[in-house]
Amino acid sequence: MVRPAVVLGSTQPADAVVPGAAGLDVARRRSGGGAVLVEPGRTVWADVVVPAGDVLWDADVGRAAWWLGEVWASTLAALGVPGGVVHRGAIVRNALSPTVCFAGLGPGEVTVGGRKVVGIAQRRNRHGALFQCAVPLAWDPSTLLAALSLSAPERESAAAVLAGSVCALDNRSAFDVEAAFLASLP
Repeated sequence: MVRPAVVLGSTQPADAVVPGAAGLDVARRRSGGGAVLVEPGRTVWADVVVPAGDVLWDADVGRAAWWLGEVWASTLAALGVPGGVVHRGAIVRNALSPTVCFAGLGPGEVTVGGRKVVGIAQRRNRHGALFQCAVPLAWDPSTLLAALSLSAPERESAAAVLAGSVCALDNRSAFDVEAAFLASLP
């Protein structure tokens, strides 16, 4: 990744992003719901593929990412961020979560102190599952919110919600997170 980009979720319309927004590239993933801002040195993005029938495969969509959440919780602990909690409940939605990934909480995603630190989305077919993970190393939702097609009051409200709902891995490098994640994989 060399340029910042807004990555839209699989069901978001193309007009969810303001054309030419802040010079950001726009991409679409085939998983998940809300947009993610991916920035070099400020976001770690990891794709994990699990073939159907693998020991890590779970046919239950709600449970399928739990193991990966545990890997991320171990990764966080190795980075000196203890207390990662893997969400094992139903998807937690709010008015903003269809628009911004980090506004909601899904199975397998990880929180620290009640704030989301690892987002995980999945796409499945008969051959397996693709898990797409995002971890903010820094968190300032203003760039993402400026890029989204929101009214000024919606943007202001979203900024207030997101300011208190996300935990970034400040002072960790993408290289360190990647190395700790790879070391934590089974």
